[in-house]
Amino acid sequence: MLKIWTDGSCLGNPGAGGWGFVATDGKNIAERSGGEKDTTNNRMELMAVIRALTAARKHDELEIHTDSQYVKNGMQSWVKNWKKNNWRTANKHPVKNQDLWMQLDELASTKKIHWHWVRGHNGNEMNERVDELARNAATALK
Repeated sequence: MLKIWTDGSCLGNPGAGGWGFVATDGKNIAERSGGEKDTTNNRMELMAVIRALTAARKHDELEIHTDSQYVKNGMQSWVKNWKKNNWRTANKHPVKNQDLWMQLDELASTKKIHWHWVRGHNGNEMNERVDELARNAATALK
């Protein structure tokens, strides 16, 4: 099973942002990162998972480790109701970052994903690495 760690970062919110992921099958490891000049932290958290799933297109079952409750809860709880409510929240407001949520939902629908929340900045080696990748990508755009 492919294991993936993801993170997003933003210098200012909005501001220069970066995303990063690390993926490993136990034998090989891959790291990717990128960013945008004017974005938000939540958009970069979502983009990290989108880019990871796009890169993992050959894998059917994945573990995704994220320190973003926004991403984990969104995929495990909120998306289903947002879709039923025509991409509106329970308060009838448009879902923020709908474009990325729709993209992520489509990519995730073709895979079996095991979601894991990781406490950020708590010494988890892989989480610290993806945080560094995301921060470096954001810093490069500043």
